[in-house]
Amino acid sequence: MTWGSTYDVVVVGSGAAALAGALAATHRGLSTCVFEKTDRFGGTSAYSGGSVWIPGNHVLARQGVEDSVEKGLAYFSALVGDRTRPEVQRAYLQTGPVVADFLENTIGIPLEHRPFPDYFDAPGRSANGRSIFAHPISAEEVGDRLGDIRPMVPVDQFGIQMDRSVLDGGQAWIARMLLALDSSGHAELKLRTRVTGLVQDEEGRVTGVVVTGPDSTESRIRARAGVLLAAGGFERSAQLRAKWQDMPSADWTSSHPDTGSGDALSLVESVGAATDLLDQSWWCPATLFPNGHAAFTLGLRAGIVVDGTGQRFANEMLPYDRMGRAMRERMRQGHGDVFWYIFDNRTGDELPAICAPTPNREELSAAGLWHTAGDIAELASAIGVDTDRLTATVRRFNDFAERGRDQDFGRGEDPFGRFFVGAASPEQCLQPLNGSRLHAVRLVLGDLGTKGGAVIDHVGAVERPDGTVIPGLYAAGNSAASVAGPVYPGPGVPLGSGMVMAYRAVSDMAGKFSGADATAS
Repeated sequence: MTWGSTYDVVVVGSGAAALAGALAATHRGLSTCVFEKTDRFGGTSAYSGGSVWIPGNHVLARQGVEDSVEKGLAYFSALVGDRTRPEVQRAYLQTGPVVADFLENTIGIPLEHRPFPDYFDAPGRSANGRSIFAHPISAEEVGDRLGDIRPMVPVDQFGIQMDRSVLDGGQAWIARMLLALDSSGHAELKLRTRVTGLVQDEEGRVTGVVVTGPDSTESRIRARAGVLLAAGGFERSAQLRAKWQDMPSADWTSSHPDTGSGDALSLVESVGAATDLLDQSWWCPATLFPNGHAAFTLGLRAGIVVDGTGQRFANEMLPYDRMGRAMRERMRQGHGDVFWYIFDNRTGDELPAICAPTPNREELSAAGLWHTAGDIAELASAIGVDTDRLTATVRRFNDFAERGRDQDFGRGEDPFGRFFVGAASPEQCLQPLNGSRLHAVRLVLGDLGTKGGAVIDHVGAVERPDGTVIPGLYAAGNSAASVAGPVYPGPGVPLGSGMVMAYRAVSDMAGKFSGADATAS
């Protein structure tokens, strides 16, 4: 077979998991090529807040947060149970501190902890969370690489100008990892190059990839140690979302339209890999915008959310994935995919929640996505719900607010709900809807990406349906079936599990990579 180029490790994708894997390879002196099909590095990771969930790591200890791997594993296992294999769960939790140490003390990425509560009341929960972040980095330090990093959602999908003089969150992770790869001397990073196929030898080992470059030229790239697929999920594929998740649209996801098209899923299926969790996503409520995109919305501080019948159906201050799952269940029950966030002007006329970009009331109103009224009857008419039903819903909520207890859904009783309000008691999370103006903003079921893909073992190797591994092929991030199963345990589990399993994958590749392979032509 004729190879266009040869590397030790080929990485498909350029999000946090992909780049963590690439760093694990270059640190070991392995020649590495990262292929990104779009014109920017970072994928959905660049959009994220940058939280990485790793229990018992040295950053937590340094900042005085009491935690341990054992406590984190007890929490994680209590939630996920046996939906994913215990040995894979242990691999993630036990290797997490190793990866945190590697990134800061070996690669040189400065890290910090920021408090953000775990999402469930379960044994081992941390009130401060286990989230670590890359320190912000200035655009001056990033230098010429700045233009290669996918910007945040307001810039990337809405054309809104933002200050990029300092990168934080997911932007900081991507920037710092790119710079580390650039300085390693062992990495090539290619944009606008799509991986379209996997190459296998006679024994079924994956030995390389087929790529199509910017000039549409196809070539075969050899991977002597292995191929790591970390190219995201299939959230932007309308066909796959309809097939596996019965979703009415692929436009409500947070990812960029050019990413998350299901390439990794197609690749693993082409070599007979087992797949799992294809019906699952990292769900969230999302505000619908006139351009058809929907923006992740969290941290509701006031108001209520109702379905298309005008009925309240969940604690609005649930962690976003749990609220998203409540919305999904409502859709499954036949209540439609229309949701409204209703609030009043007692705290102002802007959306009392976190949403980027900030919704423009005039623009959303012109598109029928934001309605303002002087009373409930007028609002019900505007949003097309039964007046009596909405009136009863608001009256019941207001009664709960007056009494200081949400008897239906327990709003404000969990620390997570109080976190965004800065509340010390549930009562502060229950403010009646009795202002002079009422607003209703259209919400849809969004997501931060799908979480189903290749089934992997404890080292990140891709498995066949019979449980045997496909030699030379590994997966991480949203290209793999999530180790968290259908649960979202805490802030940063998507990035944390992806980065850790990518590190383990490359460690396994390196351990199996023989000197004979390294010297072969």
